[in-house]
Amino acid sequence: MNWQRRDIFKGLLAGAATPALTAGTAQAAACDPTAEPTWGVGPEGQRIADLGDGTFRNPIVSGDHPDPTILKDGDTYYMTFSSFLSYPGLVIWKSTDLVNWAPVGPALKKPLGDIWAVDLCKHEGRYFIYIPADPHKTGWSIFVIWADDIAGPWSDPTDLNINGPIDPGHVVGEDGRRYLFVNGIRKIRLTDDGLAADGQLEPAYAPWRYPDDWIVENFAPEGPKLLRKDGWFYLVTAVGGTAGPVMGHMVIAARSRSVHGPWEHHPRNPVVRTLSEAEPWWSRGHATLVEGPAGDWWMVYHGYENGFRTLGRQTLLEPVEWTDDGWFRATGGDLSRPMRKPSGGRAGPSGRALSDDFSTDRMGVQWAFHDPNPQDAERAERRDGGLIIAGRGTSPADSSPLTCGVGDRSYEAEVAITVEGAAEGGLLLYYSPKAFIGMGFTAETLKHFRYSEEQVWMRAPQTARTLRLKVVNDRNIVTFALSRDGGRSWERQEFRAEVSGLNHNVFGGFLSLKVGLYAAGNGAVRFEDFRYRAIQAQGA
Repeated sequence: MNWQRRDIFKGLLAGAATPALTAGTAQAAACDPTAEPTWGVGPEGQRIADLGDGTFRNPIVSGDHPDPTILKDGDTYYMTFSSFLSYPGLVIWKSTDLVNWAPVGPALKKPLGDIWAVDLCKHEGRYFIYIPADPHKTGWSIFVIWADDIAGPWSDPTDLNINGPIDPGHVVGEDGRRYLFVNGIRKIRLTDDGLAADGQLEPAYAPWRYPDDWIVENFAPEGPKLLRKDGWFYLVTAVGGTAGPVMGHMVIAARSRSVHGPWEHHPRNPVVRTLSEAEPWWSRGHATLVEGPAGDWWMVYHGYENGFRTLGRQTLLEPVEWTDDGWFRATGGDLSRPMRKPSGGRAGPSGRALSDDFSTDRMGVQWAFHDPNPQDAERAERRDGGLIIAGRGTSPADSSPLTCGVGDRSYEAEVAITVEGAAEGGLLLYYSPKAFIGMGFTAETLKHFRYSEEQVWMRAPQTARTLRLKVVNDRNIVTFALSRDGGRSWERQEFRAEVSGLNHNVFGGFLSLKVGLYAAGNGAVRFEDFRYRAIQAQGA
């Protein structure tokens, strides 16, 4: 670690304001193979991709933003991601340069159960999102929502009754008709308005197969995304499984003169694949081709960050070059170094501040209930400078906590908590009901949670109805603290934990480790003055 970056690190730990990383510092770190990676500095010290010198470092959207679906709409780009069990969900993000992204708002507010990879598209002036969902836990179906303005309002979901498949990809064929491609790889025709199926599922393409001795999770052809260019339809698909072995997930491609085939395999498949555990990004796949602001081409996809699977699958950007034979190749390599930004774009806002005084509605954009019941939207109420959440269940595991995704390797978060009636409230790092850590309290008892259950032997009597709790996650080493005087002094709790195992490969679900606020028991819990700060934001 060089002296300048060590001083930044020391200042962050001391609570100093984060200095801006200069272009010279970023460039020097990029040229030094022994230096830790550097990022630009966003709100609250959060890392952002733009290095401020005409280059960027992945991810372009950090934290849990998997299965990106991207739409070029004039000079503006929009993107959304799988939201799984978080509601409100399907937050739309906006960019004018493909590197700096900021949220617009959630498109889906009505719970549909588990939401997997969607497709965002525009047809004849109207926006559509095609959604695979399982609202009744009886099997997948494809739903659609639409809007005449990307910012909404969005329609209620319509069930297309396309039962079984996931991962829709919309395309208009050479016949002018609309189609969805789905995992498999299969296709089905839509009505002209895009709001109903107009045919049956049928095989569309037999995907390219990798050699039998490659170490992958499973074949799993999924995530078909289509592009029409120069008289060809290009079909970009993921195979090899989403997680599991880091070399499994990969990007393959095919092309055809007709949406109905026949399709020919890309002669250099796979187009993208992690080749070594030493690479910074693992399990890279689920890609879409997109034209840059100046007519160059790029590929957007997701991957796990080496050593930080807890952050979920993050969104990556890689340059693409079209070759003389009409195919394309990815030219970013292993993405370990800064790359030139797309030409011609205008840098806009990047990320958003997470500290929240609860004076405005950030549901969906920042906060989301995990796997809520339909009536859970009524549990939360902003009032008198705080957020009041009615209790549910008896512990974090069955309370449907309110969660906030994060994208930094190291950070701290704190909040003031007041329990009302016989309620219990607390602060968590939450992956799922099977995987969380945290602390909470009632009017009589302080509680600690590890290994996804209360450690009863750690209970301690207490009588305060208001405490301020803090969590520090330092590269997956977690510490909790409490304050009885509004944050002027802190009592560090005696246990620490290592949480790198709280990820999909251990617990399933394709999720990430998020900051969580929970309210359980009879009564309500009031949360005030939530504060977030990235530490070691430059990757130290």
